[in-house]
Amino acid sequence: MRHGHSDPAPDTPVNWRIVSNLIPYLRESRQRVAVALLCLLLSKGAVLLIPFLLKHLVDALDTGNPRALAPGLLLGLVLAYGAARFGNVFFAELRDTVFGRVSERAMHRIGLQVFRHVHRLDLNFHLNRQTGGLARDIERGTTGISFLLRFFVFNIIPTLFEIAMVAGILLFNYGPGFAVVTLVAVTAYGLFSLRATQWRTQFVREMNQADSASNTRALDSLLNFETVKYFTNEEFEAQRYDVELHKWEMARRRNRLSLFGLNGGQALIIALAQTVMIGMAAWQVRHSQITLGDFILINQFMIQLFIPLGFLGFVFREIKSSLVQIEKMFELLAVQPAVVDTPAAPALRLDRGAISFNKVNFAYHARRNILRDVDFRVEPGHKVAVVGASGSGKSTLVKLLFRFYDPDSGSIAIDGQDIRQVSQASLRDAIGIVPQDTVLFNDSIFENVRYGDPDADDARVWEAIRMAHLDGFVAALPDGADTLVGERGLKLSGGEKQRVAIARTILKRPPILVFDEATSSLDSKSEQAILRALREISQDHTSLVIAHRLSTIVDADKIVVLHRGEIIEQGTHRQLLRQGGHYAGLWRTQLQQRCAAETQDSSSS
Repeated sequence: MRHGHSDPAPDTPVNWRIVSNLIPYLRESRQRVAVALLCLLLSKGAVLLIPFLLKHLVDALDTGNPRALAPGLLLGLVLAYGAARFGNVFFAELRDTVFGRVSERAMHRIGLQVFRHVHRLDLNFHLNRQTGGLARDIERGTTGISFLLRFFVFNIIPTLFEIAMVAGILLFNYGPGFAVVTLVAVTAYGLFSLRATQWRTQFVREMNQADSASNTRALDSLLNFETVKYFTNEEFEAQRYDVELHKWEMARRRNRLSLFGLNGGQALIIALAQTVMIGMAAWQVRHSQITLGDFILINQFMIQLFIPLGFLGFVFREIKSSLVQIEKMFELLAVQPAVVDTPAAPALRLDRGAISFNKVNFAYHARRNILRDVDFRVEPGHKVAVVGASGSGKSTLVKLLFRFYDPDSGSIAIDGQDIRQVSQASLRDAIGIVPQDTVLFNDSIFENVRYGDPDADDARVWEAIRMAHLDGFVAALPDGADTLVGERGLKLSGGEKQRVAIARTILKRPPILVFDEATSSLDSKSEQAILRALREISQDHTSLVIAHRLSTIVDADKIVVLHRGEIIEQGTHRQLLRQGGHYAGLWRTQLQQRCAAETQDSSSS
């Protein structure tokens, strides 16, 4: 079954239940959230106080108003107004500073959770993933979490509270007219924003999908730049990238035009409401029903109400956008690995390191079997080689041993323990591998070797480098072991990368060793040196060798010959040659090729 995450349909509603997944992260920082909420209340209190202070100041300065204040009280009002203005900004900033730690911690925790989850997913998921798009989904998701936490807690709820308070003040002090206009405007604004934002969600999704697709295309092309150059397909790659960028451009354009429609509609509703309320207030001042200070108070409340209301529309849009972005990340968290530990799985108990494949059947797809009734045993401390043509299932045995997949039937056991019944971490910790295709981290050679045991000291790392016959190569480099290997190790040759892989395994020193065509990228001289090193480190270790060159496994205690997923021969090198079967035919073919190559080399020299 193919794992992955596809874009939801454009009309799929946003999953608001995602918000509930963030509550535990708020609960972890209860004290900080409480302090931030207190700062929020103080900031909103200052905002609600400002219009009243302005009203009394205007009334006090109105020469026609008989209720003029004494100079001392007037100064007090001015100072109180300044303090309220400062308090509003100060407590808002303090709130953001205190709560910033909460959102940053949540981003940290969720980002780490997603990273660990992706590494727990099975090999099939990683073979089908698109790395560039996946990275963008995680990046946008963690950014969206910060926005969602901050603005849902400190903008949506407080703005609704402020609307209710302003409507109540206007109703109590100036009658139902102003309160009704306020509530009608807020309701119309809210309904319009909700419907329009729902409509716009499809364009946000399309834009994110196009963004991920274009980044995936660029990353895939750049990672394979050598192949691009081999086939002179630079223009072909540019055209394919151009197609994705065109889709992204069109999606951005539709998103921008829909945003224009939303902003224009919201501005119209606010402008109509403000015009009506200013007209009503001016009429009442003209007929001496309210004072000039009351006019200023109503106007100030409108400004204070509709500015955050306009911002509320932006916040609502961004929250919806953030939810769409977070949706991808939580879909990723919802993907369950096909290979999981049993509940309370014990660690693998290693005695002597015996491996047994018991009637193993396996298929990547139902219509194509890879392994059929594979049954053989690797005795403790012995070296068993598996040979066969490409596609015969040799490397699949390694993937099953590491439990990247589980057999469809049959079992694999180490020291009598079914590997499905022990923890994956302990299983893989007991096995070291030198793979056919070594991929290195974009770090120094030294640190790539140390990856075999991150806790190893420098002396042990250097010993592994020497045992892998890597020291001569390292010494010839200008920066020595500190030389950076490039992305995926592209600065090193295939043979050099395999030597690093061998050094890693030497450093790990596991009781079970797996060599998946470990010398396939080496020349004959280097191969013999590496084989001596491998024989040295594999003494008294159980070894499983996947071999292409039969000359490298003539000393194996047993050779298993695979053909189309089935074992057709087993025995030592001498026994299989005497049988004159499939293995003997492979040996003769490789011997002839080797002789032909040596003859050609001698004639050319």
